[in-house]
Amino acid sequence: MLTITKEFHFSASHVLSTLPEWHPCARIHGHNYIVRLELSAPRESLGPHGFVRDYRDLDPFKLWLDKTLDHQHLNEALPPTTTPSAENLALYIYDHWKSHYPELTAVSISETPKTWATYRP
Repeated sequence: MLTITKEFHFSASHVLSTLPEWHPCARIHGHNYIVRLELSAPRESLGPHGFVRDYRDLDPFKLWLDKTLDHQHLNEALPPTTTPSAENLALYIYDHWKSHYPELTAVSISETPKTWATYRP
């Protein structure tokens, strides 16, 4: 299996209102997020150029990210039933983009330089 990964960045705010009032994340705050899309394919299915997927094919994702999530309040940008945790954000992105990129095998989200949440079905 061959895997490629591309990293994207956006900034947004959120409130995790399901947390206790004393928890800092229960207040409105923001992050400079990093999103990593991982795409995989067996070597037998590589195209004539030897790619899992051309990185330029991911340009529509970047445009969507900039329009939909960048400089937004995630509590309003995500579906109303979605708590805007990093884990749920990874799920949301995966579910939204899997049909566009069948090779998509994981979505990872970083809120801080030391923390990551990954969805890998």
